[in-house]
Amino acid sequence: MNRMRIACLPLLLVVLALPAAEPAFSVLAFSRTAGFRHGSIASGQRMLAELGGQHGFAVTASEDAALFTADALARHRVVVFLCTTGDVLDETQQRAFEAFIRAGNGFVGIHSATDTEYEWPWYAALVGGQFNGHPHNQDAVLTVVDRTHPSTAHLGETWKRHDEWYNFKNLDDRVTVLLTLDESTYQGGTNGAYHPACWYHEYDGGRAWYTAGGHTDESYAEPDFRAHVLGGIRWAAGVGEKSATGD
Repeated sequence: MNRMRIACLPLLLVVLALPAAEPAFSVLAFSRTAGFRHGSIASGQRMLAELGGQHGFAVTASEDAALFTADALARHRVVVFLCTTGDVLDETQQRAFEAFIRAGNGFVGIHSATDTEYEWPWYAALVGGQFNGHPHNQDAVLTVVDRTHPSTAHLGETWKRHDEWYNFKNLDDRVTVLLTLDESTYQGGTNGAYHPACWYHEYDGGRAWYTAGGHTDESYAEPDFRAHVLGGIRWAAGVGEKSATGD
């Protein structure tokens, strides 16, 4: 028995020493702010790094707009605008990002990504809507419109959570809505009976997914919110297609 254990030990050590697999793709988590700055950005960056480590993709977190060049963006499959605000890219950087999307890559917008680049029409169409104020942080109920998408397949018919709930203007009716806010469940909603809170679409050769959640630090520790964002990233990267409900 002892001889068998000793004989198996070298093989076991070899297996444990195998290098980690190469990342399936790379994500640039961009969180530059030229307006209001969310204190939860660090929590969002940490969540994205943890999701990448757990699910096999690389994450680079930066606020450096100089990364928006053809060569630098070519290292990534998805760009996440994590609580960005205001005018964060100059015209040259904007053109590089447009080319990145047109090459078939993906965009993920979290929370105040809709409070970003109001004077850039291409971006307004990419993100799918624009921020139009919010009430105080409170509990609200989201209705899950579509559970076939990887960002919502883990949810039930409704999703109650605490966050800062955005109102929107200039919503693009070409996007596919995944979640709506039930304005009867909280105070301060202004979009009425149909209040989108998460959506996605194929745009200008690439893919874009947006969620309104993510104001609070606690959001990025919620298992359902983490799975929600993970599904959005994977879909934007082209590795998480629509699936049957509950898959």
